Amino acid sequence: MAGFLSYVPLVNRLVGGEAPRAIDVPPVEVQNIETDADKRPRTLKHLLRANHVNHSILYHDLQYDNHMAHILCSSYKLGAQAPQLYDIYEEESKTLEPWKDSPSEVSEADWRDNLGDRRYQRAYVDFFEDMMVMKYKYDWKQVIEEFMFGGKEPLINGLISSLGHPLIHLGYAYEFDNRELAIEALSLASSTYNYLHKYIDDSSYTNKSSFTSTSPSEILSKVANDSRFDGLFDEAKFENVDVLFEKAEPLVLEYWNAWELANPVEQFRESQEAAIELLVASVPPGTHSYNFFLVHVLTTSHAVRVLLPFVPVKFHIKLVRQWWLLTLAAYIAVLCPKVDPDYIPQDLKGKSWNYVEDKALNGRFAKDAHYVKAIRSIREAARTWGDVHDRFLAAAVRFADDFEGWW
Repeated sequence: MAGFLSYVPLVNRLVGGEAPRAIDVPPVEVQNIETDADKRPRTLKHLLRANHVNHSILYHDLQYDNHMAHILCSSYKLGAQAPQLYDIYEEESKTLEPWKDSPSEVSEADWRDNLGDRRYQRAYVDFFEDMMVMKYKYDWKQVIEEFMFGGKEPLINGLISSLGHPLIHLGYAYEFDNRELAIEALSLASSTYNYLHKYIDDSSYTNKSSFTSTSPSEILSKVANDSRFDGLFDEAKFENVDVLFEKAEPLVLEYWNAWELANPVEQFRESQEAAIELLVASVPPGTHSYNFFLVHVLTTSHAVRVLLPFVPVKFHIKLVRQWWLLTLAAYIAVLCPKVDPDYIPQDLKGKSWNYVEDKALNGRFAKDAHYVKAIRSIREAARTWGDVHDRFLAAAVRFADDFEGWW
């Protein structure tokens, strides 16, 4: 047994019945919009419900994700007032689509049969809502307990499909204690389910790497300098992810298994710092164009941070390793842009978090969901870990001021 364990990374070792290791971070402040009588939370509640009723969660030939809830909740948390929330809803609605009927219904006996079929997004919403009402008396957390956390291959191990949007959506459900968002998260996780879950569900993919490091940034630097990835893709695009796993799965897994979570809380903090650097410190001065796929590395990291205090401990390490797999895949798929912390000026010129939050709510890009979500994610990281030296603030200021669009 000792010989076998020497080949299993520390992250997955459970010796002598040792309990799964927790990543113990304090919970974020939950927004109780369902019961708050003030106008601002009531407005958000009504708009989330309107989006749930009127707009599908997948649209544009089932390839795009509905970000309405994400920008509404992020703007709300940054201080948006009721009129701003209405304006955001009106603007975001312009590109969304109404629900379309699924080919058939799904039931408790066969709900897993259509996992990964996006045409069933409506059927999954109906099914999970029926379970919430008829089986669990409107307690959405019990529905999550059974269908997200339960079973041999639980849905929670497949949340990085569709660029991590099921993961992001589930984070908002818990942060805003909202049953519509919870049902949508379950439907997203079900209808976009794909092969990536197997790397978490099947322990045979976790093997000893040729090297280990506790630093995700150090590993990403090695990835960027690894010539074995050269020539895999002609251009940077997220569609490269499938090709990456088809052509270079062992190499990806070598780097995936290289991250050692010797101190899970410390490594999680470093992973959040790495996510911010990937987005903000990968853009050379004067270019002003930020990567659309790397912003999802940041927003999924924020979702993990929200979820850790709420999900069962046995999923903590697995959830972080899911994020790490998505991070590696996204970074390689966009051709490993250089990350240089010196791209982030440290002279804040007197700018504070109030300045950054005002840019998110009232600046030119206040209706760009990913712009607002990125700022909000950096802000929450600063609250979680502290920001004595203003490193998180410097990254937020640089992004808020420098951003001109996505590539």
